[in-house]
Amino acid sequence: MKQRVLLGLTVASCIGFFVSCSAKSGSSTAAAGAQGSTAPAPTVEVTKVVSKKLAIAVRLPGELQAYEVVAVFPKVTGFVDSISVDRGSVVKAGQLMARLVAPEIAAQRAEAQSKLQGAEAQRAESAAKLASDDNTYQRLKAASATPGVVAQNDLEVAQRAVDGDRARLEAARESVEAAKAALKSVTEIEGYLQVRAPFNGVVTERNVHPGALVGPASGSDTNVPMLRVEETARLRLVVPVPEKYVAGMTEGAKVEFTVRAFPNQTFSGTIARISHSVDTKTRTMPVELDVANSGRRLASGMFPEVLWPVRRSGPTLFVPPSAVARTTEATFVVRIRDGNAEWVNVQTGEADGKLIEVFGDVQAGEDVAARATDELRPGTHVTAKQSSPDSKSSGK
Repeated sequence: MKQRVLLGLTVASCIGFFVSCSAKSGSSTAAAGAQGSTAPAPTVEVTKVVSKKLAIAVRLPGELQAYEVVAVFPKVTGFVDSISVDRGSVVKAGQLMARLVAPEIAAQRAEAQSKLQGAEAQRAESAAKLASDDNTYQRLKAASATPGVVAQNDLEVAQRAVDGDRARLEAARESVEAAKAALKSVTEIEGYLQVRAPFNGVVTERNVHPGALVGPASGSDTNVPMLRVEETARLRLVVPVPEKYVAGMTEGAKVEFTVRAFPNQTFSGTIARISHSVDTKTRTMPVELDVANSGRRLASGMFPEVLWPVRRSGPTLFVPPSAVARTTEATFVVRIRDGNAEWVNVQTGEADGKLIEVFGDVQAGEDVAARATDELRPGTHVTAKQSSPDSKSSGK
């Protein structure tokens, strides 16, 4: 009997213990749920989307080229008799740079002169014969006015003789003109023995010396020119502009650049020629600038660094770089609207100071998270707090 009483008490105490533990666990869960429902929304620093016109300069490589450059080949084959210029010589347009000799050309000129003299002598003879036969014809014609004095046949023969003399005189005149043209041609060819500067410039290459046999260019790349002349008082600066920077280019705009030879100086050129065609291989558009170089400090072949101006036709939107989040799937900003976070996909453009261009479904003046992250999920309720300029800088 006592054992049954003890067993009953033990069972009752165990049941009471489990009930007590269950009550405590339930009260703890309820308390935790109450605390979670009253947790405050996270505070997010926000910044305004700014609208302004992009006006920056990017550094692009370029190449300085001579405004004009000519590889000087002789127009006729001959021997170099003398050469009066060398590498670095400054020449004027038409200045004699080299003299060639070609004896066969002198012989051709003498022959042409002889033919001209013979043609002129034949013309003079034809003119004298025409004058004589015409005089005879006029006398016979005058005598024929008296019937029976001159036979009609004799008058016709005299007239035909005058017509023939006129034809021979015209042919002789044409022969004289042809002989003059031949002599002029040979004289011009002889003038090619004098090699002259094509324009004002500098001799940048000399490859021959007196006594060398030279001739015209044959179109082969193996041909070496006698001289090379470049105009360096004015240069062309060729800049391959990437496709994304071609908008807003205007002829006449000034562009600054630097060269390694003068690291502490800045030069400038004027946009003169725009190709208006993008190279499909490099995706760049060649643009030429005219650069004044009267002091010849700059040289063709230099590779300057060009401060290329980038402009937009209208204002675009900007945010701090830290406001743009990037994942493997998207690039976005976190817009805060009515206390809720929204992801807005954007494309980035150029950086302008502490801001970067964004293109997407955002508007100027809207609030975006100053430090965007994919942990701030869409639909999250947040408390917006305007960030200070210092925090934007540190976020960058």
